[in-house]
Amino acid sequence: MVFSSMVFLWIFLPLVFVLSMLVRRPKYQNLVLLVFSLLFYAWGEPIYIFLLLTSVLLNWGFGLLIDRFRERAKLFLVLDVAANLGLLGYYKYTNFLLNTLRPLFPGLPETHVILPIGISFFTFQAMSYVIDLYRGKCSVQKNLLNMALYISFFPQLIAGPIVKYKDIDDQIMERSVTAEKIASGFRRFVYGLGKKVIISNLIAVSVDKLFALDMENMTGAMAWCAAIFYTLQIYYDFSGYSDMAIGLGRIFGFEFLENFNYPYISSSIKEFWRRWHISLSSWFRDYLYIPLGGNRKGKSRTYLNLFIVFFMTGLWHGASWNFVFWGLYHGFFLIIERMGFSKVLEKSKVFAHIYTILVFIVGWVFFREESMKKALAITARMFTPWTVTQSLPSLGTMVSTQTIIAVILGILGCGLIQKIFTCGKLSVIGAKWKNSAAEALWLTAVLFYSILLLANNTYNPFIYFRF
Repeated sequence: MVFSSMVFLWIFLPLVFVLSMLVRRPKYQNLVLLVFSLLFYAWGEPIYIFLLLTSVLLNWGFGLLIDRFRERAKLFLVLDVAANLGLLGYYKYTNFLLNTLRPLFPGLPETHVILPIGISFFTFQAMSYVIDLYRGKCSVQKNLLNMALYISFFPQLIAGPIVKYKDIDDQIMERSVTAEKIASGFRRFVYGLGKKVIISNLIAVSVDKLFALDMENMTGAMAWCAAIFYTLQIYYDFSGYSDMAIGLGRIFGFEFLENFNYPYISSSIKEFWRRWHISLSSWFRDYLYIPLGGNRKGKSRTYLNLFIVFFMTGLWHGASWNFVFWGLYHGFFLIIERMGFSKVLEKSKVFAHIYTILVFIVGWVFFREESMKKALAITARMFTPWTVTQSLPSLGTMVSTQTIIAVILGILGCGLIQKIFTCGKLSVIGAKWKNSAAEALWLTAVLFYSILLLANNTYNPFIYFRF
């Protein structure tokens, strides 16, 4: 089930909201939320509910063992991490590994292991609890149902943000659900729904057409449109989902940390990763980069640690070499910035912005296109547009007026409008807009148009569900 579906909007969400409001005590409200969270996950893939429950029991059990037998805590931590990564590795990387090795070992069997939805997210979330418990940064959760709710809570279950247990452990049993929070949560949810349905979905139709072109028919303009459009599509798709998740959490009294902070206005790739998918970046920082030594063991070791982190970041996103390349590609620019290029960027904000935008736009081509050969060809076409002078299909047949409007709105909403109305004299207007009658009318229009598009069966996938 996805947030931007009619079933969720008209049946699931109203039902769980009303029942949770009728049962105001957190103890019983948690049970309602847990039941609906399991139903939410089982809606599309009922068989994998057992995998989710296995993850809950596994991490809850090892948490109890770590708390009870501190002298053997490290052993239990290693076993827990190995078990979690073993499950993730089997379901996510078996096909990739065997397909990679099969040219060297032709006798390897054919496999078709299906990737359970959201396994990367709930696995990392569960591991953070056990690791932080071992480090003494949170207390043990002895109630199995509360642990199940933490791992399976439907707002962030299948596409994040990755919520660390230490950030919400107090909220599980003690949280306030006020009218202000509910209103703020619905406000955030509608903004996210609009991002997803009105901008990302409309752009996605043209993106699919452009990337499906044979290279013989792709002009330089088409290559640039494909890359730029996908840059906007993935941002509004994923940040829209995160907005909806944060809003839903707030409706039920939970405060999740932000997952995006206008990454496309960054002036370096280092800043980009401080603003993009913040929950994943902070996860790798806390549980991989710092344990490896971070930047405390000299420059060479720092560069190696960054290489490892971004290799794993790419691999986390998908079992394919294009994702590995995408991760290492970003790691490369992070390393050269650390080696001194950041000083060059500091001399000119204009150059810094242009450089950063070019880097992540080209990077998204490799993220989107699974064929490394075609991704390289598209990139080459972007920077050598004269190699093809005409195309069998015209650009106008693949880019509708709706797409153009969505692209314009997308560019303005990436941080430009927000920056204008939070600085100087215009910040007064921005402050007055929030929670005003005008904003309420705007949100009503966004909700109405989003539902209208969904009712017309508009293209509606979520990109990060497959990770």
